[in-house]
Amino acid sequence: WYQRRVRGTMFLWSLLLLIISPRVQCDEQLIVTFTRYLSRLERKQVLRTCLANNFDWYTIPKPRIVEHYKSDFSVIYVGHNLGFIKPTLVKHELVSNVVQDKLIQNTLKSESNNSSYNGPGQRSSSYLDYFRRKILSVSSRSVASLVHAPALWRRGYRGAGVKVAVLDTGLNRQHPHFSYIGDTVDFTDENEPNDKVIGHGTFVAGVIASSRDCLGIAPDTEIFSLKVFNSHQISHTSWFLDAFNYVINTGIDIINLSIGGPDFQDSIFIDKVMELTSKGVIFVSAMGNDGPLYGTLNNPADQLDVIGVGGLNYDDEIAEFSSRGMTLWELPEGSGRVKPDIVTYGTAIRGSNMKGSCRYLTGTSVSSPVVTGAVSLLTEIMKKNERLSRVLSPASIKQVLMASADRLPGISIFEQGSGKMNLPRAYELLQGYVPQITISPTKIDWTDCPYMWPICSQPLYHTAMPVTVNMTVINGMGVYGTITTPPTWHPNKLTNGHVLQLHFSYSTTLWPWTGYLAVTLSVDASGARFAGTVEGYVLLTVQSPATNEDITDQTSTLHIPIKVNVIPTPPRNKRLLWDHFHSIGYPVGPFPRDNLKLHSNPLDWNGDHIHTNFNGVYKHLRNKGYFVEILSTHFECFDASHYGFLLLVDPEDVFFETEMAKLRQDVSEKGLSLVVFADWYNGPLVKHIKFYDENTKQWVVLQGGGANIPALNKLLSSWDIVLSDKVWYGKFGMGPHAMEYASGTSLLSFPTEGRVFSTTLVDEATEMIHNKEMAVRDVPVYGIHHKSHSSIAVYGDSSCLDNAGHVSPCYWLLEETLEMINQRSYYFSPDIDEKLSPWIQNSFRHPKLASTPLFAQYSRVVQPAAEGGQEFRSPKVCPVYPAVESRDFNDTYPIGQLNNKLLSINSDNQPVDIVLMEETEDENSIKLFYILGFITFLMVLVVCFFLYFMFSFFHKKRIILYRRVRTRRRV
Repeated sequence: WYQRRVRGTMFLWSLLLLIISPRVQCDEQLIVTFTRYLSRLERKQVLRTCLANNFDWYTIPKPRIVEHYKSDFSVIYVGHNLGFIKPTLVKHELVSNVVQDKLIQNTLKSESNNSSYNGPGQRSSSYLDYFRRKILSVSSRSVASLVHAPALWRRGYRGAGVKVAVLDTGLNRQHPHFSYIGDTVDFTDENEPNDKVIGHGTFVAGVIASSRDCLGIAPDTEIFSLKVFNSHQISHTSWFLDAFNYVINTGIDIINLSIGGPDFQDSIFIDKVMELTSKGVIFVSAMGNDGPLYGTLNNPADQLDVIGVGGLNYDDEIAEFSSRGMTLWELPEGSGRVKPDIVTYGTAIRGSNMKGSCRYLTGTSVSSPVVTGAVSLLTEIMKKNERLSRVLSPASIKQVLMASADRLPGISIFEQGSGKMNLPRAYELLQGYVPQITISPTKIDWTDCPYMWPICSQPLYHTAMPVTVNMTVINGMGVYGTITTPPTWHPNKLTNGHVLQLHFSYSTTLWPWTGYLAVTLSVDASGARFAGTVEGYVLLTVQSPATNEDITDQTSTLHIPIKVNVIPTPPRNKRLLWDHFHSIGYPVGPFPRDNLKLHSNPLDWNGDHIHTNFNGVYKHLRNKGYFVEILSTHFECFDASHYGFLLLVDPEDVFFETEMAKLRQDVSEKGLSLVVFADWYNGPLVKHIKFYDENTKQWVVLQGGGANIPALNKLLSSWDIVLSDKVWYGKFGMGPHAMEYASGTSLLSFPTEGRVFSTTLVDEATEMIHNKEMAVRDVPVYGIHHKSHSSIAVYGDSSCLDNAGHVSPCYWLLEETLEMINQRSYYFSPDIDEKLSPWIQNSFRHPKLASTPLFAQYSRVVQPAAEGGQEFRSPKVCPVYPAVESRDFNDTYPIGQLNNKLLSINSDNQPVDIVLMEETEDENSIKLFYILGFITFLMVLVVCFFLYFMFSFFHKKRIILYRRVRTRRRV
């Protein structure tokens, strides 16, 4: 009996390990997606048909609760022959794709907690922060009264009948703060749906639906806690996909996702989010905690169909941590979209903790459930109204929230979106809602600064690079819509609208619920000397098919006001062209941050755009009277005679032979000056700095340095300028300015007629590879050379122009360089007591090209060759923006009234009547309840003491009387 029991126990443990081991290992765990939803047996049959017995593989079981549902993916574990699996599977007609099941590890309070060195130059965990989605809380009041939720409670709306899924770290089903918990499901490898360690999921759910103590926004909402992070803050893409399929199969109304990451190219995740919204699920997600930098938006909040939420502090200012726009999907050829959609409170919010009391947290992961709670109230309102219930959709909710938001003064649209959420105003707006199309931003207005920054920051003029404004079209009429006719431009001739040329690019199909309209603006020759504001409007029509039998096809027309500041063409010596075409960053490819000392931010993911991480130098140049234009294509596509300077800042890509020849001609014959701010490149260091990717269990080698120095040297070689392969850091002074060199290169060769600046720096490459500090004197870091018609200036580090570089800015140096070029001088301005020296040859090495076999996959200039290696792509045809034919201006649409207000909103933007109620009445009622309860308790206590006293008194009297009687009897 004992032996049988031991053998049985060992068998059960072995079986358990066999079951759980695939969920722990991830290096060869694959997601196989199918073209349609299949049952468990159908999925298994497809896999068996493809793989048969040729491979060591098995299917990883899904959580029990979703196993009986049909699914569009399976997760398999492969023992070997990984490279042959995908080609074998994708041949099957029911298999759409095969991808690795990504490991997603998160940090709760600080996004740099996992940053560390594993030996010199080897960073393992910090790399993962940029291949993972991160829980977006940082850590530190019932927020319900702040957003005026009690005003809707008094009207009977508390979220009843609304199902909200919280994808997070779990929730205790017996938590005392929640009245309605629909289900708690664990999709991780722990088989434990409760939130026992982290508390993040409990807090997020509490902000939405806590019904006591720290009150949530919608206390009667039914919460579905879907645990997708285990107690170690680790998840897998497949766990999210299972949770998403659970949402689809259980009829959940709203998803709150307080997570995010910079990888907007994770197609399997993005496609599933779009599928959810197409099925009517309202998706609310946090924008990210990577502020105050621009270009730091997180996915999925940056998707068109998702409500992306940013954070506010209690002064109605954008919280410093809140991520800013623009979106980076469209770069470099296009222009980023406006995000976030709205903002709300996210600083020191009071919510539920795991033990049944309250705590404080800060972050956009707190702002997101605040909006989710508000959406739950609005959803209940629409469900209880027969008319509104038929138009309830992710689009209608998003339209109402954005149209009712209060714009915050002095803040850019890329920081606040439509503005601060106004829940009572959204309620009023909802009463008269009819399906229609709306657009974000609602207008293109150069006179509305700083709200329309950066659009409004620089006027248009003839021969300027066309400016594109990327607008999001939201279709409240249906999940599918079409732009039936091309948009039309109606200039106002009374305001010289005819000088403005417009070109449109747009999505002919709007799905799910959304699309885009890109408006490209330029000034024609008739406006070369014009100064003033031109006006007009764009007419856009969208049609959606009928969604119900009693509804015919719906059509909605939108008027988009256009107001542009136009000036005469500026002089050439004030016009700069910023090259953005040759920038490559994450998630396009694994390219490093320019400052190697930033261990917590190893990858370059902010776009390298003058409106994102280089917006500081852009603002400085504009304040100094320079006009900065963006070159989003190769050098053959601009006329050098219009510009005084071309700025090459931190280029990672190579150059076409034809564009290099054209640039040399522009510099030598057309008077174009070249200003270069380079960065580090060292072949051995590129190979040495390896990041451990938990997804593949492999060391990933970078595909370049801070800048592509070999490519720059090839470009600059015609002028006898060569940059070295050294990597330097250190601090020094240039006149009154304190400078910090953060992982930059140095000059190896320079024209003898030029002038240079040298200083003492530390060899960072030697320090990282050999763990030995070595300071070197007279390192040439800056040089300027005047030719007959133009000039060339080079500085070896771009981190001081980059807001993400975390070093003292050197905008002054760029400004001084431009002035020296304009004046043909080798001397700084008098207030900078610093002289440049003649060139002295040094012994630094030429850069050795690192082995980067994957570089061609990410480049816009080269591509992988069929026989191995790489080859040049064919340069793209230079973009042409033919102006659309202008139509007559309709006087019945005066520009001042074209505000695209959704339905009837008070034009003075005053609070509606519902807000006039006392917003703290609910809290006062709670306080009064507790006071009355305490008084009642005291009264009961007094009565009890009185009864006890009376009982004791009569009991003593009875005893005394009894004793007297006994005494008398004895006597």
